[in-house]
Amino acid sequence: MGTSVNFTGSVDKELLKRAKVIAAKADTSINALFNAELRYLVETYEAAERSGNHNYFVLLGFSFGRLNDQEAMIQLGIDSQEDLFLLMAQAHLPMPRLSESETNRMVDDLNNL
Repeated sequence: MGTSVNFTGSVDKELLKRAKVIAAKADTSINALFNAELRYLVETYEAAERSGNHNYFVLLGFSFGRLNDQEAMIQLGIDSQEDLFLLMAQAHLPMPRLSESETNRMVDDLNNL
């Protein structure tokens, strides 16, 4: 392994609280959890890049909210959201979160039904 360096970042307070619980239950540290997840992301990205597999980049774009589900499905050549969600799980990527404005719009739409 390489030399460790410190860096500063920010994380949602509630997320950090939940991560501390997981770290405690796993008898490890937040730092170890972070390093494991970041290493997985980087190594998977690099492996996809080396092999020319564009699918991981599409899934990553979907995870980051750069693509919506329809755009991702078209680029991946699949026709069901279920398949998209399965691919996201297999790629070990989080599902994208809707923006607060989009979430509020959906709530308003449901309230207006």
